[in-house]
Amino acid sequence: RERYKIEAKNAELKHVYGYNRAESYGLYSMQMQGAITIFAANIKRILKLI
Repeated sequence: RERYKIEAKNAELKHVYGYNRAESYGLYSMQMQGAITIFAANIKRILKLI
């Protein structure tokens, strides 16, 4: 029941924010890219709600 919401958010992160491809090498770099991508998606959502 809840999976479609998660899949939609994952698709948005991949297609809109480019999360499907790593920008640089290493685990730390991928963690930073994930954090920044999710932060950007959350900021966009907050601004849309305001």
